[in-house]
Amino acid sequence: MHQHFLIHKPHGFLSQFIYAKKRNKRLLGELHNFPERTMAIGRLDEDSEGLLLLTTDGMMSEIVRSKSVEKEYYAQVDGLITEEAIERLINGVEIGFNGIRYVTKKCDAKLVFELPDCIGVGRKIRNERHGPTSWVSITLTEGKFRQVRKMTAAVGFPTLRLVRIRVGDIHLQLKVGEVQEVETFF
Repeated sequence: MHQHFLIHKPHGFLSQFIYAKKRNKRLLGELHNFPERTMAIGRLDEDSEGLLLLTTDGMMSEIVRSKSVEKEYYAQVDGLITEEAIERLINGVEIGFNGIRYVTKKCDAKLVFELPDCIGVGRKIRNERHGPTSWVSITLTEGKFRQVRKMTAAVGFPTLRLVRIRVGDIHLQLKVGEVQEVETFF
């Protein structure tokens, strides 16, 4: 019988259980005693945080990673993001992927004025004297390498902090580092 888990991945952790390249990397196994063959569905890079789904079922992984399942991210960006920049995000922007230029698919994007409690304070990004920041919600059905970061940079507002808050109908409700076993995802 397969097992499924929700986790609020903290900043500074890799979305994996084994890492042979360098030492001193923090891995998901430090947060919970997961069963053998547990895999992360999709990834969040070391600098990103938020909702991560884990499973022992490879078929479930394929379903969740499909283009029909939305993934929503909150990005704290450098500066006060403009409506023009948000429109560009919605309509698709050109980014690089594997050395190839790529135009992102249309997506949902909007300003975020109030953060949910589950996001938490997070690590200190920078001093306020370095200028304002703002938050934008971006919902995608695709997921190229560091795509949200590349998208916000392409419209002139680099991402300072990135938190995945939703996968499909599953919303982030856990505290940072918390793990919850669930019967199924959908």
